[in-house]
Amino acid sequence: MKLTAEQIQQNWIDLEETIKEYIEEPRCSQLLDFYSTYSERIMLMPASHKKEYHNAFPGGYVDHVLRVIDCALKLNDVWIEMGVDDSTYTKEELVFSALNHDLGKIGSEENESYIPQTDQWRKEKLGEDYTFNSKLPFASVPDRGLFLLQQHGIKYSFNEMIAIQTHDGLYDEGNKKYLMAFMPEQKPRTSLPFIVHQADLMAARIEFEHEWLPKFKNNLPSKGKNYTLNDNQPAAKKASIKTKALSNIQSEGLKNVMDDFFKS
Repeated sequence: MKLTAEQIQQNWIDLEETIKEYIEEPRCSQLLDFYSTYSERIMLMPASHKKEYHNAFPGGYVDHVLRVIDCALKLNDVWIEMGVDDSTYTKEELVFSALNHDLGKIGSEENESYIPQTDQWRKEKLGEDYTFNSKLPFASVPDRGLFLLQQHGIKYSFNEMIAIQTHDGLYDEGNKKYLMAFMPEQKPRTSLPFIVHQADLMAARIEFEHEWLPKFKNNLPSKGKNYTLNDNQPAAKKASIKTKALSNIQSEGLKNVMDDFFKS
């Protein structure tokens, strides 16, 4: 999937308008200033580094964030209709959390997180159009995002902190302490984290469908022709591809599975 220059520009305008509509002062001006400072980087960022993930194309990040916000607002209406106690959070907290849930993906003040992949083999065979910037010290996406907000003097509520921290749900093992508590007093005191997680999950799923379902319907292989070790390739080339692919797998069990795949 690709966005036109006009679509990328319009998405940026929509992002700014969303901030103006839902975020009160002084945070509204603070967020607009922050996003303006990094506008070129954020506007053109992908949402992920790999084609098999969601929105791995220029402008994909803002497109994803806008979709998460839209999903969060619509899911919020469903939760309210079904009886959620919406007095435990505000709509501003909902939009702020959705807006900044993946903020850590922009990197640091000095270095962006995703940079173009220069390894042609990884680009062609693994679908990695981008790679992680090794100049950037490691931090999880939620941790880096929360750090960036406080670094720029943008305050967030306890609700917003937990919602951003846990937006990946139980896909992130670190969220078990918040989401798998069995004692009532240890469970979240608001449903905001669950709504934001569902919105992110819904948006990512829809983005996957937009990118991949048309390919499946046209009977195209899910990973593209470059993944196939066909019989027309020289034996030396097939062996080289196999060695490179297996060398990137850390798990011995998975390595054995993939080794069998290459033999088949």
